[in-house]
Amino acid sequence: MPLRLRPLEIGDVLDETFRMYRRHFVLFAGLSVIIGIPTAAFSGFMLFTLVDTLPKLQSGIALDPSLLVWYGFFLVVSLVLLPFELGAVTYAACESALGRPVTVSSVLKAVLRRYFPLLGYGLLITLMLVMFCLLPLWVWIWVSWCVVMPAMFVENVGLGAAFGRSRQLVEGRWWRTFLLLVLMFVVCYSVDLGLRGFLALGQLILQFVISKTVILLIAGAMAALVDSLIYPLFQIAIVLVYFDLRVRKEALDLFQQAQRISLPAPAS
Repeated sequence: MPLRLRPLEIGDVLDETFRMYRRHFVLFAGLSVIIGIPTAAFSGFMLFTLVDTLPKLQSGIALDPSLLVWYGFFLVVSLVLLPFELGAVTYAACESALGRPVTVSSVLKAVLRRYFPLLGYGLLITLMLVMFCLLPLWVWIWVSWCVVMPAMFVENVGLGAAFGRSRQLVEGRWWRTFLLLVLMFVVCYSVDLGLRGFLALGQLILQFVISKTVILLIAGAMAALVDSLIYPLFQIAIVLVYFDLRVRKEALDLFQQAQRISLPAPAS
């Protein structure tokens, strides 16, 4: 069933985000967790090696070169999977909002078709965050580009055109878009914090059974997997922001109603 297009207030965005996530939880969460497994492995490995190597470094023992090889390997894997992390759930949310059937294979094919534009978008945003000295400047640009990926998938345009569409849609509604994204970030962070609290409780229990180093390894991996479960909420919210902007600026809801009216009545 397609999303009923209408101007969405802040509460509506939150309601629709959680409703869409619940409706397709297995698909959204499954995609995000599977793609996030290498990140979870890397997080656990990082914590494990840091606990093991820091005392040695403080004692003057040289760092094992094989660790750098492993870090490089995980970095390459993360870069390869970046387009899937960015695009998989976003595409699934776009298709769900349009009322189209979504499968894992269709999601993977859609991401592969736009693999390099998605990779370029992710690297550009990351490099801007690293290089810009002023965080407000990065935030201003990122909010202007926040609906690049939904525009790319829904309107079937390239990366350059998607940047232009995003700026066009957000123009004049930057502050409202910014406040929606901040609110969604706070909600996601609160949920993430609550789940991490349960993990911390489990770690307290496990410390009586297994070693502290192994607990840190498990904690790093589980924290990354929790992030994978929460991240789809933010991606879904961005898709809803995209449709809301199109409704407010282009009357997309009226176009949807006109299409429904023009459809022939079912035969009795």
